[in-house]
Amino acid sequence: MPDQTTWTIRDLGPADLALCRGMLALFARAFDEPETYEGAQPDDAYLSDLLGQGHFIALVAIRDDKVVGALAAYELRKFERVRSELYIYDLAVDERHRRQGIATALIVRLRAIGSARGAWTIFVQADPPDAPAIALYDRLGVREPVLHFDIPVG
Repeated sequence: MPDQTTWTIRDLGPADLALCRGMLALFARAFDEPETYEGAQPDDAYLSDLLGQGHFIALVAIRDDKVVGALAAYELRKFERVRSELYIYDLAVDERHRRQGIATALIVRLRAIGSARGAWTIFVQADPPDAPAIALYDRLGVREPVLHFDIPVG
């Protein structure tokens, strides 16, 4: 088991703007998408409001006051039954802090949140070239053969 004294997991709330921006910076580096995550960030009021919404879940792993891991998820309330599903939208760990159990700890925390909310399942998609992510999700869940489609709006 990794030494969790070197990092802590934290749920973000409306006052955690600096940590939220740290999460965005981490995603920009980890996914090599600076324009997506840093090019047109929302203002503080927007982020604070989002962090206060029950349907958005933001978790970070912190080491030495820096964000070294992050998970962004959405709770999707279902209409066919009184239940919800959690969707992991983004999950990343800083390259220098990988293989320490941080991603697993973030998912374990999300599981606890899902359980407390009565969620039915957690789902995530992974791109085939991302072997480490696929290995992590294979260890924690059941693989489903699905297709993903992007449908333009407008």
